[in-house]
Amino acid sequence: MSLALTLGLCGGYFLVLLDVTIVNTALPQIGAGLHAGASGLAWVVDAYTVPLAALLLACGAIGDLLGHRRVVVAGFAGFGAASVVCAVAPGLGFLVAGRAAQGVCAALMLPGTLALLADSAPSQTARARAVGLWAAVGGAALPAGPLLGGLLVETGQWRAVFWVNVPVIVAALVLVVRAPVRAARIARAGAATGSMAGSPSGSGSGSGSGSARAAAFGPGPSAPSVTSPSAARSAASPSAAREVPWFGATALVVMLACAVTAVVQVRDEPALSAIMLAVTIIAAVAFHSLERRAARPLLRVAASARRPLAAACSVAGLMNFCVLGSLFLMTQVLQDIDHLSPLRAGVTLLPGMLPLPLLGTTAGRLTTGYGPWRVATLGLFAAALGFAGIAAAVNGPDLLLLLPSLAVWGTGLSILTPAVVAAALRTLPAAPGIASGASNTARQTGAALGVAVFSALAGDAGGAGFLRRAAWLLAASAIAFAVAGVLAHRGGCAHKSVVPARPKPNRDLASSGRPSLPEALSQGAHSIGNDHDGSA
Repeated sequence: MSLALTLGLCGGYFLVLLDVTIVNTALPQIGAGLHAGASGLAWVVDAYTVPLAALLLACGAIGDLLGHRRVVVAGFAGFGAASVVCAVAPGLGFLVAGRAAQGVCAALMLPGTLALLADSAPSQTARARAVGLWAAVGGAALPAGPLLGGLLVETGQWRAVFWVNVPVIVAALVLVVRAPVRAARIARAGAATGSMAGSPSGSGSGSGSGSARAAAFGPGPSAPSVTSPSAARSAASPSAAREVPWFGATALVVMLACAVTAVVQVRDEPALSAIMLAVTIIAAVAFHSLERRAARPLLRVAASARRPLAAACSVAGLMNFCVLGSLFLMTQVLQDIDHLSPLRAGVTLLPGMLPLPLLGTTAGRLTTGYGPWRVATLGLFAAALGFAGIAAAVNGPDLLLLLPSLAVWGTGLSILTPAVVAAALRTLPAAPGIASGASNTARQTGAALGVAVFSALAGDAGGAGFLRRAAWLLAASAIAFAVAGVLAHRGGCAHKSVVPARPKPNRDLASSGRPSLPEALSQGAHSIGNDHDGSA
């Protein structure tokens, strides 16, 4: 395996997740420099997450059609150019446009980074190492975001958080372009694409994008032996790949963008908000109709799996809804209300960020041994306790309460995320790409809507009552997580029969041909930004 290719792909993946969180630390300075209010700052964040959430599934299909390497190179180049646009933006409109372009290019990049790593691996052992490195690099992006953002803003200005992307993306682009890729491996990857797309019965998502989706949403258990060779050849054929569900993808983009606009603009332009809400409903109906009629829809789920998959996706969406919305408010509370420097604000948030990459493997083992819903229950209650402590500590700030509350909050999220991914994967064991795709789309959608809702309800950081409203929103997040924990516990009790009686040892990838669950879910620690994750 080419070291240059590995470093280049991991570097690009790091930037995709870094840009979810690094901007949060710079929001107060962006607001002051560009005279942006709460709605404008919300768009600085959501202009990136909306296209990233809406286009990941379609971009996986595009990678299968045109080749992942070609699409990744285009994504890298576009991401670098968009970062320059953001860095030199003379006003808020240019910055939001640049962030939207970043989100589109990130969606192009993300599916292909892991796909190319897996395709270029000469053996299953080498593939496991590459996947582990990919996951570790992504996990490091979450804690690096607030810390690096604070350092850059404090030593320079907010534009530095975008300029830092340029040398990294140029170096990654050079490494990826110059790295050799063997034709035999690419041919072998084509067969893997078909096998990862779904089951022989056609439960796959179509457009031959199974491997791309597994790449986009983490190293799920691909299990190539599930699909027959004929089905694999059919799924990987050029005619199947050309059936990219463009209309469904467009409807999804319109639906999410209009929903976020309706929420963000509800205070300033209620008439526009009402129009956007109506368009959202129309787009949702159109998306549902297109999915039902499409020969190869973005998501195809068997009737028996819809309810459990919906439950897993609901928890995943709620998680990012509250987490990204809270981070959006916390950076403003620490800097605008408590007058901490950007660097000190970033350091203050570290106890909440560090558990996410550090505890991913441990959380995976817990999930393997005790079942996803039991572990999800534990994670939800722990995160709820952390949310409650943060809500109580924001007035001050009371660091003696805030720092341990952040640590409990981050620990709960690090336990919850892999469990939610595992719960989604269990619903469609023959089509892990579809399950993880649905879960990740739910997470990114929750992130975009969370920032919009929290921004609309809290208002401007300089306005009267902002701190009180922020505390209430954090408390409401604690209640929402506690309620979800109760429901997850009931769901776990309802599925006792599928939970192992005791932890089982993980099988090695090289001997079994499949990743163990902690390896397969190691992306869960950083999927909040992508994922996340954080973000996330």
